Amino acid sequence: MHPGQTDNELIELVKTGHQQAYGQLVTRYQNYVFTIVLRYLSSREDAEEIAQDVFIKAFKCLADFRGDSKFSTWLYTITTTSCLTFLRKKKLAVQSLDNEKVMADAEQVDSGMKANQVEQKSKLAMVNQSIALLSPEDAQVITLFYKGEQSLDEIAQILGQETNAVKVRLFRARQRLRDKMEKFFPHEVRDLVH
Repeated sequence: MHPGQTDNELIELVKTGHQQAYGQLVTRYQNYVFTIVLRYLSSREDAEEIAQDVFIKAFKCLADFRGDSKFSTWLYTITTTSCLTFLRKKKLAVQSLDNEKVMADAEQVDSGMKANQVEQKSKLAMVNQSIALLSPEDAQVITLFYKGEQSLDEIAQILGQETNAVKVRLFRARQRLRDKMEKFFPHEVRDLVH
């Protein structure tokens, strides 16, 4: 096995009995899956458990992967289904960030800037925090496009929408993300521009 093998080549190896090839797929996609899971769950421990379950489910269902879409698209579907099942079982109250009270509370939260100033200065941390302030729908399309590196067509397939609708949704989500960044991180945004 060579590290440069494509996902489909690794999948075919796993299907023919070379189970160690699955380890390469896990290594390749563990950050991707964990990032998606964290969009649904706030507990890091729960997120780690769900991410592990996702790879177990994916391994068990690998024979069903037909290659009609990218492996990452297929894995995304398993990940979101696992998260939603977990949330249903836990019966967690998920509040929309569009709720005015939630937004007011979010504005009051220090968000640990003093303790984490070094981390907060990083562009990635700022973007991730801004994404967390978006509605779940906006965060989903932003995460799929930028972190999941899915094409508009692949996102449309995942969401069951037309590609043009996804394009408009992504455009609007980017605008709202920019607005959140300018509102909650004005100094950092200004430093990025200059």
